[in-house]
Order: sequence, then structure tokens, then C-alpha cells
Amino acid sequence: MRSALQPAKYSPANEIAALQPDFADLVAAADFPKTILRFRNDRWAPAVGLGDLNDGEWVAHFGRFAPLEGSLSGPLALRYHGHQFRQYNPDIGDGRGFLFAQVRDGAGRLLDLGTKGSGQTPYSRFGDGRLTLKGGVREILATEMLEALGVNTSKTFSIIETGEALERNDEPSPTRGAVMVRLSHSHIRIGSFQRAAYHDDKALLERLTDYALTRLYSEVPGDNPPAQLLGRVVERTADLAASYMVAGFVHGVLNSDNINVTGESFDYGPWRFTPLWEPGFTAAYFDHSGLYAYGRQAESIHWDVAQLAVSLRPLVKAEPLIAQLERFPQLYGEAMIRRFCWRLGVVEKDEASAMIEAAVRGMTGSQTPIDRFFQDWRGGDVRDGAPYAGEEWAGFREAIAGFEASGRNDHPYWADVAPCSMHIDEVEAIWNAIAERDDWAPLHAKVASIRDMGDALGDAPPLP
Repeated sequence: MRSALQPAKYSPANEIAALQPDFADLVAAADFPKTILRFRNDRWAPAVGLGDLNDGEWVAHFGRFAPLEGSLSGPLALRYHGHQFRQYNPDIGDGRGFLFAQVRDGAGRLLDLGTKGSGQTPYSRFGDGRLTLKGGVREILATEMLEALGVNTSKTFSIIETGEALERNDEPSPTRGAVMVRLSHSHIRIGSFQRAAYHDDKALLERLTDYALTRLYSEVPGDNPPAQLLGRVVERTADLAASYMVAGFVHGVLNSDNINVTGESFDYGPWRFTPLWEPGFTAAYFDHSGLYAYGRQAESIHWDVAQLAVSLRPLVKAEPLIAQLERFPQLYGEAMIRRFCWRLGVVEKDEASAMIEAAVRGMTGSQTPIDRFFQDWRGGDVRDGAPYAGEEWAGFREAIAGFEASGRNDHPYWADVAPCSMHIDEVEAIWNAIAERDDWAPLHAKVASIRDMGDALGDAPPLP
């Protein structure tokens, strides 16, 4: 069973001030024609002391962006650069979002409340600074599903429809507008460090390193803070890459400005869950080369982390940074074992690598969907052996026999005939109900189903 989130007292913060004045720009939110509350995260709001807000207060803060008492006095659009599909871009930053507030949870962890679709900023370029309601709905589905599957992810905290009609080239227009607030463990990206290095701003690099270590990792800087930080990022991102694979998730745009230095997944645009264990499966229609395909995500994340190492070079020699980067493959392999065994509901053991390889051969050889496989074999006791009687499953049948179940697997969810999945047809059906009939019931039902699955899976493996 999943541990319940604990209610906390409201504890505002403004730690981002330590990075000013050259890290972010003071901006203003757009003045929306309407503010219709569509989603509030009632699981996470109490965990940061905001569960008692009534709907009017919620809209005032997360639709009109009245400051939260004791936190930031005004929104900040963060400055950063990044490699986008391996091409360096110094002309980006928060173009349709800003950091609205910082709070602490009951454990004292610093969390950001950041926006998407809140209006234009100095980094909007030719964009309108808005978010489609469909984009907001998709982010709810992505973050809820990933959280249930144990991925370290941002949380969709609030969605408010704005009454605007937006024009988009990649979906039917005009389409409804929305503003989203996400809850995340910082918005400090690899691209934040890249920008400081690009401008040869060693002082900002040092402040960023100290901020990440002390505020985000709660560590005392040691003899070599840049290498210390890189080591933590390597550990967290190797785990993130493995968690994507085990979840069957494809982020779609793993640019260096989309990699958080806490290793927390965020910013969901053209994401997909692949039905099959198909390494070449891509999420973004514009990813023509398959750079960010399902099976290349670990490579892509490792490459991005290498850009962090390059950015830290003005502060430290290369050798300790290289040593940290070289840990990634082994850490990724260890995380794959930890994550796969967790979702399968078995105790880790030395033979786990061979078992996972046999499972992947079985899934690919038989075209068994990923979610179907985990549903059937949870706890090492498949309910219907017939689909797994073929030769392609012989290796896995032999391997899994030596594993014991980890804890209880008697949650009612495991008796369901079909697994809880999140494939594109269902995403589109949920949106169509909203677009055509303003029917939000399928979305709410799906969120409840996802959370039920998360409860059945139990607590995810602890982060490195």
C-alpha cells in the first residue's frame, strides 16, 4: 500500500532570492477573461499547507496570481539556455511560465510552484505565452500516471480555464486556453548552468552549485562542490532514465533545458506511453531522427548531464567531473533492476539482470504490451499461463521461478482483467469528451483509476 501524503502547515519560502539579481526577471501574469477552476490537486495541496483554500482563494492565487503570503512578492521568469535536439540555443528562457512561489512540505523539502500558460515574458519570442486546455489535461494525465508508476515527477497542481480561444498549428483551432500550476522540486535546469557558463559568470555558477547542494539536496558542500553536485545529478538522472523505461514512458523532448538538476521529470509536451517494448518508439512527430526514442532516453539524458559537466569546468578540473559522468551506465543498470523488480513485485537478487533480459525478450517476441505483462506477473504468480506458454517466454518462466514476492500483492487492483494504461487513443477520448460535451467525468474517473493502481503498487523505491 502507498504511504499517504501527510498534511503540513503552510511554510512559505523565498530561497530563489539567493540567485538574484541576474537569474530571473520580474514579470506580470496575463489578465485572463475568465478563471474557471478545472482541477486542483487535492492529494498534494494539504502536503504543502494549501489544502484549506476555498475555490475562490485558489483561483485568486493560481488564476490571478495574487502572491502567497510570505513567499515571492512577484512572479519571476527564469533565465536559461539549452541544447535543443543537440543544437545550442541561447535565446530561450521561461517564455510562457514563471516561478510563482516557493513552499516547504512537512519534511522541510523546498518546492516550487511554477506556471505554464501564464502569459508573455521577455523570453516568449514570437509565442503568445499561453497553454491550451488540452495541453493542461494531457499534463494531468502524464503526471498522475508517472507518479503512480513511481517516477520522480512534477505534480500538476492546478488547471484553470481562461476563456481564451487560442490558435495552434498542430491541433484544431481555435482551441480553449488554460493556465497551469505545477509543483516541483525546483526549476533549476542543466540549461541554467549552461547560461552562466556561456556568459562566463563564475560567480553565478558558484551560487547555482551552492543553491543546488544546500537547498535542493540538503548537503553541506565538501572539498569539490561542482563534482559533488554532478555526482548527485548523475545518480538521480540514471534513476530517472530507468524509471522511464520500466514505466514504458517516452518524454519526447529531452533537451538540456528540460532536465532538472534534482533528476525530477517535468514539462510534458509530446509525451507518449509506448504500448510495446519498442526501442524505436518516438513521442514527438518532429523527432524525425528518433533522437529521443524510447530506447535512447538513457543515452540522451547522459548526454545532457555531460553538458552540465562542461558548464562546471570553469570551477574545477575535468578529471573529477569525468569520473562522476562515468558512473552513469552502472547506476542506470542498477536502477533498472531496482525499478523493474519493484513494479514486478519481486525481491531483488543477483540474477535480476538475466531475468529482466528474458522478460524483454518475451515481451518483444510475443508482442505482449508492457502494462499487460506487469499486470499478469505481479508477484511472480501469473493468473493465466496460456499467453506465456510459448517458446519466447521459456527463459523468463525459468528465471522468475527463483524470485519471491516482495510484500503484499492482494490489493483489489490486481484482480482487474485489464491493466491501467495510458495510451494515445484513451488520451484523445478523454479530451474529446471535454472538447465536445464539456464532460469531465472520464478525466476524473481516469485519475481515480490511476491513483488506485499507484496504491496497489505501493511506495516507489527511494531516490538515490
